[in-house]
Amino acid sequence: MATTAPDPTSRVPTALVQVDVTFLRMEHPPEDPPPALPGDAAVVRVPGCSVAFYRYLYDTVGRDYCWWLRRTVPDAKIAAILRDPSVSIHVLYRGGEPAGFYELERRWDGTTNLSYFGLMPHAIGHHMGRAFLRHAIDTAWDGPCNLMTVNTCTADHPRALPNYIAAGFRVVRRVREEWPVPTNLGLRLPPPPRAG
Repeated sequence: MATTAPDPTSRVPTALVQVDVTFLRMEHPPEDPPPALPGDAAVVRVPGCSVAFYRYLYDTVGRDYCWWLRRTVPDAKIAAILRDPSVSIHVLYRGGEPAGFYELERRWDGTTNLSYFGLMPHAIGHHMGRAFLRHAIDTAWDGPCNLMTVNTCTADHPRALPNYIAAGFRVVRRVREEWPVPTNLGLRLPPPPRAG
């Protein structure tokens, strides 16, 4: 998750959170057959996604993993992101209700970034993550795409990094970041990363 400091004129108190961010890339599409989603699951692209629905997806998937940045962004800016033709929102449905989402951003240089990816809390542990991630990867490579990128951090689900690597991403670099997370968001703050 990319980070930007909130408006310095804001009077909202913040907590400084340290995370280790891992940047990954995939240079070629996978060659193995994709794992199947459960029979009652499907992924739907949401063209013209509303700000309210996007906030529901982002807040629900990210609430346990300190997804804070877009919670601080005004509706007008979220609406502009959602109108951008380079951005697409894809929702996993199971049994008629949302079970996760991912966001792709296709960049001018042919890179496709997996900006956000995750399952709803009720969908974790039901063996959908691997197939859902592969759906995101295959959608990205359906193009145009000559490189796929993603990043994850120590605030994310502990299986995030191993799952990205198992899916074919390779680690490019790791950096420690300090996030000024607004305390009024009510998010669970992650513990500091372990040394080393």
